[in-house]
Amino acid sequence: MVGDSLIAVHLLLIDIAIFVVTQFEPEGASQPWYITIPVDIVMVSPLVLRRRYPLATAYAILVLGSVHSALELGLASGLASGVAVYSVVVYVGRRQGALYLALMLVVTVVQLYVQHFDDWLVNIIVAVLVLALCWLLGEFVGARRAYQAEVEARLHLLETERGQAARIAVAEERGRIARELHDVVAHAVSVIVVHADGASYALRADPDLAERAIRTISDTGRGALTELRRLLDVLRGEDDDEPRVPQPTTADLADLADRMRTAGLTVRLELDELGELPAGVSLGVYRIVQESLTNALKHAGQGAKATVRVRRNPDVVTVDVTDDGAGKARQLVPNGQAAPPAGGNGLIGMRERAHVYGGTLHAGPSPGGGWRVSARLPVRLDS
Repeated sequence: MVGDSLIAVHLLLIDIAIFVVTQFEPEGASQPWYITIPVDIVMVSPLVLRRRYPLATAYAILVLGSVHSALELGLASGLASGVAVYSVVVYVGRRQGALYLALMLVVTVVQLYVQHFDDWLVNIIVAVLVLALCWLLGEFVGARRAYQAEVEARLHLLETERGQAARIAVAEERGRIARELHDVVAHAVSVIVVHADGASYALRADPDLAERAIRTISDTGRGALTELRRLLDVLRGEDDDEPRVPQPTTADLADLADRMRTAGLTVRLELDELGELPAGVSLGVYRIVQESLTNALKHAGQGAKATVRVRRNPDVVTVDVTDDGAGKARQLVPNGQAAPPAGGNGLIGMRERAHVYGGTLHAGPSPGGGWRVSARLPVRLDS
């Protein structure tokens, strides 16, 4: 409003200067000062509100400009009319601007024809050119404003999308870390619990067996601590000179089977020639087998046997882990089919691992008893 007030004051000063100059001419001013000055002030006053109320300001200037031009008080009415055309085009739109411009031209033509019959055609041409110039300026500034608004909207959208992408990335990273922690802790704690129970039973009857169980507990605990320390170092962003322990892969499945045999679960391992697998798929296969064997160790019962089959064709790696123990009791729904198993954190984690790489995982009771976990992971992640 300060800038618009300066425009209004500037137009007022132009008319006052014209009034003062005409005082020294032989015919003098067309109207006395007590008419000229108040009408000029009323004429330019609506310009102060032209940004807030552009349409109302424009029609007020049209009415007041007609009176001002009829009294022949100066140039303020013509200049204010141009400013009004510009304001309507910029702040309202082309349709209202075109309507207002047409109405302004009609009023201008009528006034010029009535008041200046001798040179009315020249004045009409000048008025049309001035108003057309104001229209073009309005179009240019309106286009710039629309472009700026579009850029601001896109920047806001990009900021929103960037924030959402960051939140999604954080959620995915939290899920990945949770899966890693669960796999490490659940496997290690299950082995430790089984050996601790065995050691407590064999402590007096077979001290050597109890000693081996305690040694296995110690080794398993140290391995779990190493895994946990590695994960925590990654979370803290620490970078030391110690060599980092690589993530397990399908090449470590034999060692995993040996550890589970030591823990008391008989494991038969059947592996194809897997060749080179993507690091994420290889880690996923290992973690699925690890979690499945850990569940078998906890739930399959004493003396259970587990079979691990890992097959590969050109596009898919198939993982099949079964045990012959009691497993979870099968529950039947009214139609006689087996109810879907209740998914614990381990099953949820395995499904998430499979889905991350575009695979599938099914877990449930085997038809002949026991439990079965079957997963399919694509070999080519870019397909």
